Amino acid sequence: MTRQFRVGDHVAWNSEAGRVSGRIVKIHTSDTPYKGYIHHASAAEPQYEIASDKTDHVALHKGAALTLLRS
Repeated sequence: MTRQFRVGDHVAWNSEAGRVSGRIVKIHTSDTPYKGYIHHASAAEPQYEIASDKTDHVALHKGAALTLLRS
């Protein structure tokens, strides 16, 4: 089972541009359309909406892709 995160947690993930960090702003527990794709999510495996610390970029990731920096 993947770690469960909360809104406000500060997390990091790998992107094509390198290591990125940001804060979780929303947790999606059902399939969510985002940037032209359907991101599959459930209560057991949510998608986390994360606002980047350095840019205005917002990303959706599953918990397996995230590392907790601090809450």
